[in-house]
Amino acid sequence: MTDLWESKTVKPMLIGAEGEPFDSEDFLYELKLDGERCIAYLDKDRTILKNKRNVLMLPKVPELSEIHRNVNVRCILDGELAVIKDGKPDFFEIQKRSMMSNPVKIDMAAKKYPACFTAFDILYYDDHQVMDLPLTERKELLQKAVQSENSRFAVSRYIEENGISFYNLAEQQELEGIVAKRKDSKYYLDRRTKDWIKIKYLQDDDFVVLGYVPKENSMNSIVLGQYRANELIYKGHVTLGVGGEPFQKIQALDKVHCPFSEIPKGNENAVWVVQKLVCTVKYMMKTESGGLRQPVFKGLREDKAPKECRYI
Repeated sequence: MTDLWESKTVKPMLIGAEGEPFDSEDFLYELKLDGERCIAYLDKDRTILKNKRNVLMLPKVPELSEIHRNVNVRCILDGELAVIKDGKPDFFEIQKRSMMSNPVKIDMAAKKYPACFTAFDILYYDDHQVMDLPLTERKELLQKAVQSENSRFAVSRYIEENGISFYNLAEQQELEGIVAKRKDSKYYLDRRTKDWIKIKYLQDDDFVVLGYVPKENSMNSIVLGQYRANELIYKGHVTLGVGGEPFQKIQALDKVHCPFSEIPKGNENAVWVVQKLVCTVKYMMKTESGGLRQPVFKGLREDKAPKECRYI
């Protein structure tokens, strides 16, 4: 068997299910941080951080180059790379950082919004792999391996049994959601498993249906808009969940010209329709520009007029 420490090519275990909040003695629950998944290889001399594609991340987050000092044994940790902004993980800040290549800009970003690494699992302890241990025992080893925490490095906290109340707390704080993990589950490299269940907090909003963009494999995107005063504002697309009778209703609408003076980028092949329908879209959060992150089509609603879809 290839030694994980020597190869340093871990492909992490992935969440394989999504559901509603629930209580169970067989699960533990922890926050789902809105960041970028990373594997940390730590020993007494060095920190190595790699993302899911095995790309080295320290050039992007040099402020984390000393987190090996927070552990007291050689270990491989699974966790989340994040930027905390206004007291909450900000996905867009860490996404911007991961795309940077200019050292000067990276240094400026690190000083303004420093990154942090939150460990939630341990795969290797001292001189051996520990992935066959139950999750609860791995959690104990993780605590044993960590000698200190600070603003750059932390261990994910969890609760047992009370998943519903924990989810409600995350929702109240407008956090991404929680993850339920089976206590006796092992860690499987590069596998999506239902032993981990994501329970996400999603917002929703109503949009004018402006048209659709045909795609391959019968996937279609709906073009979205909202009104600001009497001006129609382009609000992007939604693809997930689009289909069936609702989409047939959209296709049946009369075709019109693009309602904007310039066709928004990515809509060159769009089929524009008369603005008669309103749809509801659920999403994780809004971007700084007002776009939607991880939008999912929820359905058409008959009780709302397009002019009532307001951009706030």
